Amino acid sequence: MKLLTALVLLCYFLPVHFTDFEGIPSEVKEEKIIWAEGRKLTWSDFRGVPNGPDSYVASTNSGVSFSFSYRERNGHGSVDFAVVSNFYPDLSWYRPSKVTNYILAHEQMHFDISELHARKLRSLLADIPHDREFKEASEAIYERMEVERRQMQEQFDMESDHSNNEDAEYRWRKTVAQQLDLYEAWK
Repeated sequence: MKLLTALVLLCYFLPVHFTDFEGIPSEVKEEKIIWAEGRKLTWSDFRGVPNGPDSYVASTNSGVSFSFSYRERNGHGSVDFAVVSNFYPDLSWYRPSKVTNYILAHEQMHFDISELHARKLRSLLADIPHDREFKEASEAIYERMEVERRQMQEQFDMESDHSNNEDAEYRWRKTVAQQLDLYEAWK
């Protein structure tokens, strides 16, 4: 019996206000909260030290991780994969004297956008052949989804003016909720 196992772990981080992660101890990078239905962020989840401009009152660091394994038996291959949306507490921060529940909802939206892209990624990975070519195809799809996720995060902040535009914020909340519902089968 021939057993071939390949494991790829791709983990990208999106700092809302782009931070350089070089030199951060790996144990800090490892601590995470996995997105879960009904589990909303609280300010106690934000344990990082504020490091952005004074005009920023909070920063969410979230991302999508992806891993898979490939096995081949008797000439037939099979793939198992996992896609997870993560929030990184030690890389996320807030200024206690300047935040409100409204700001917390804005930060939650960043985490929800990451979850939306995790669901999109799961749906796309399910549609590609689960054979020896999975690694190359899945990495290309992951990269495309990661670019889309980052662009959506930036667009959300730009259109909502980092939560200052309440009308835009409301539209985004509605749109992201609808998209999450659309990809409900992939949570």
